[in-house]
Amino acid sequence: VQLQASGGGLVQAGGSLRLSCLDSGRTFSNYGRAWFRQAPGKEREFVAAINLNGGRTFYTDSVKGRFIITRDNVKNTVDLQMNSLKPEDTAVYYCAAGTLTGSRRTNEYDFWGQGTLVTVSS
Repeated sequence: VQLQASGGGLVQAGGSLRLSCLDSGRTFSNYGRAWFRQAPGKEREFVAAINLNGGRTFYTDSVKGRFIITRDNVKNTVDLQMNSLKPEDTAVYYCAAGTLTGSRRTNEYDFWGQGTLVTVSS
């Protein structure tokens, strides 16, 4: 598993961004996938997760109705569509892979991407 996150940038409040995480390994469909984020001075927190076949998704309360996580088991990608962005969404976003589906705990994910910065201006 080798994860590469992309798609971050600067956006105004109310705008949208789409993050993508490419897994260049050969076992993409064997792992649950998730996105976490870490704001300056804060701990890394769970954002969203998706199960092996994409049929189940999980979200932290603060992003429900605004963010959508999807996966493509052919392209080996996991995307996070972020809509109605708020300044409090500003953080470095990390994609992760683990054997437990839907976990919200960082220590239950075995593989991490390098992070992509999302900045939402007010």
